[in-house]
Amino acid sequence: MPITAISEKVSVSPQPSVEDVRSLRDQGFTTLINNRPDNEDPSQPGTQAESQEAKQCDLSYAFIPVTADTITEADVRAFQRAVDESEGPVLAHCTTGKRSLNLYLIGEVIDGRMSADEFVEFGRSRGFDTSSAAAWLERHAARRPQVKGFFDKRTWSVQYVVSDPATCKCAIIDPVLDFDEKAGATATINADAILDYVREKDLTVEWIFDTHPHADHFSAAQYLKEKTGARTAIGERVVDVQELWKGIYNWPELAADGSQWDRLFAHGETFKVGSIDAKVLFSPGHTLASITYVIGDAAFVHDTLFMSDSGTARADFPGGDARVLWKSIQEILALPDETRIFTGHDYQPDGRAPRWESTVAEQKKSNPHLAGVSEEEFVALRTKRDKTLPMPKLILHALQVNIRGGRPPEPEANGKRYLKFPLDTLQGAAWE
Repeated sequence: MPITAISEKVSVSPQPSVEDVRSLRDQGFTTLINNRPDNEDPSQPGTQAESQEAKQCDLSYAFIPVTADTITEADVRAFQRAVDESEGPVLAHCTTGKRSLNLYLIGEVIDGRMSADEFVEFGRSRGFDTSSAAAWLERHAARRPQVKGFFDKRTWSVQYVVSDPATCKCAIIDPVLDFDEKAGATATINADAILDYVREKDLTVEWIFDTHPHADHFSAAQYLKEKTGARTAIGERVVDVQELWKGIYNWPELAADGSQWDRLFAHGETFKVGSIDAKVLFSPGHTLASITYVIGDAAFVHDTLFMSDSGTARADFPGGDARVLWKSIQEILALPDETRIFTGHDYQPDGRAPRWESTVAEQKKSNPHLAGVSEEEFVALRTKRDKTLPMPKLILHALQVNIRGGRPPEPEANGKRYLKFPLDTLQGAAWE
């Protein structure tokens, strides 16, 4: 197996055999990165076999599967993190080593350590054609808006800063307020990281968007509004969710009119982020109020679609409906094939690194819940799957905060805030 050194710490290679993996520790490597999706050809060992062998050989292991057409900045950053966290030399592989090299080189160019001209010659001198990386960088530079994802591993949530490079104005989408249910503690770690990025890039926050009232994390929309002065917004059907949960919580004083946000968007309504045209699609099915923000060439779908290796959102929450979800997904997939799809969660199947960006074309081709699936098949698949899922552990915590735009309950006489739990109201208890 030929190994090519590309930096003091990183080398790339073609697909190693199990026997090759066993020799890596003796060659001084401490980490193995697999950049090859499983099942590319019948002869490859696959990530399960590789990871088991790496563990037995005392190697750290990272699974960051990419194809030439689907590399995203999240993949580049995951590659960089795996390298940075390695205690020693790293070997990254795909079929030939080219995709691994491209991930490394794209990161070097994005971070300003190498020019586009330099990386072309860098690859050529080592026997690699890096033209696909050059094309990626050209597309990346031309894209509007620019999208920065922030992954919260506690809730598997992805938060976004969506910016217009021409005006340096931006929107924040689905920010997370940290919550530890065991201690009953809140924090602003995620939201402050977003604010740090905004300051670093000298951006002005115009909007703070929620796609729907979340069931698995608290929204930081109100905290960020207080810090930035930006307007908050959500879909107009949030009033239906408020009315539903107002009854569940027996909360007669709750204002179920959407007044907790500065703007309620209707289906088809348009707006701008900086100079970039944007519109709203009403995307119910996961919840009564779910919407999709289409900003330039980017669609933010949150729980409606996951990455193309992970399927679609559940439709069994109060107000959810699998058939309605199917129709919402079809409207999203009617967008141009090159539209970037940004999801709100990633549960890292097979232990791969977090990913959150795909395209309409990729979803239509590869999503197992959609490719070659009819409406009736989808409804049956989704319904069967949902019956096996427990309720999210934070649903009763989060909804009473999120139907108020990220506002926790008001302090009581002793100055403390208290959450309220209705007993025996939701189905889906996990007794086993």
